[in-house]
Formats: sequence, C-alpha cells, structure tokens
Amino acid sequence: MEYPQTWLIVKCPAGNCEIIPSTEATGDENSEIVEKWGPFDSQGEAIARRVGLIRAGKCQPV
Repeated sequence: MEYPQTWLIVKCPAGNCEIIPSTEATGDENSEIVEKWGPFDSQGEAIARRVGLIRAGKCQPV
C-alpha cells in the first residue's frame, strides 16, 4: 500500500529551515536536525508555514 507524500520543515544548525519529504527524515543521517514541524499534506502548505516561521523568528531565510 502506498501512502500519499507528506512534507516536513526541518531546522538546521545554521538556523535556516528546509522543506523535505517526510520519507527523508526517517534515517539516522539526519542527526543534524535541530527542530522539525509537520507533516504537511502538500509542499505548498509547508512553504506557507515556513514563511510564518521566518516571520516569527524561528527560522532564518535561505
């Protein structure tokens, strides 16, 4: 059974936030993730939420 794609916003140690597919955040190679938000149903929704996080001062713009 295949599940629909969901998206996460992850904060890197440098302070910037990236949008990644939730399937990429399951491995141990992502130990550099400081904080994460989501999952979001669409990439567009994740982008809108990231803008809100930048405005709130939780993320630095890229």
